[in-house]
Amino acid sequence: MTTRLIDESLFENRGYHDEGDERFDGGDPPRLAGARCSDCGTVVFPRQDSCPRCPDGAMSAHVLPVSGRVWSWTLQAFPPKPPYRPPAEGYRPYHVGYVDLGEVLVEARLAVPRAEIRIGLPVRLTTVHAYREEDGTEVVTFAFRPEQDGEQ
Repeated sequence: MTTRLIDESLFENRGYHDEGDERFDGGDPPRLAGARCSDCGTVVFPRQDSCPRCPDGAMSAHVLPVSGRVWSWTLQAFPPKPPYRPPAEGYRPYHVGYVDLGEVLVEARLAVPRAEIRIGLPVRLTTVHAYREEDGTEVVTFAFRPEQDGEQ
């Protein structure tokens, strides 16, 4: 089965293969690719060409940390608007929220059971199934899961 990222521009290391939960080449965890302003130091995700805070800074690629903490969360109880594609088995509610990565808040899917989710929960970047294309290709997106003891 072929697998691909939902949008390769969101990731720093784009080589992809199936290997347990961490699906990137060499066993490295996935890394999100943001941008940092050369003038004021503002970090954004996803990447953009101009700084949202100052007119003079040049934006350069900046790899984001893989670990953070849930800053806020909610249950996505209804299907999002297109371009969202529901899975073949039908829509199932899931958690979404903001993850504080220190330099930037990232809006993301949270692969965290309801009994465990809370503000301040340590989480780690991973990938989750988004949908399957007509040719059978599995499309994955980024998400955050609970961080395990000893992960850094």
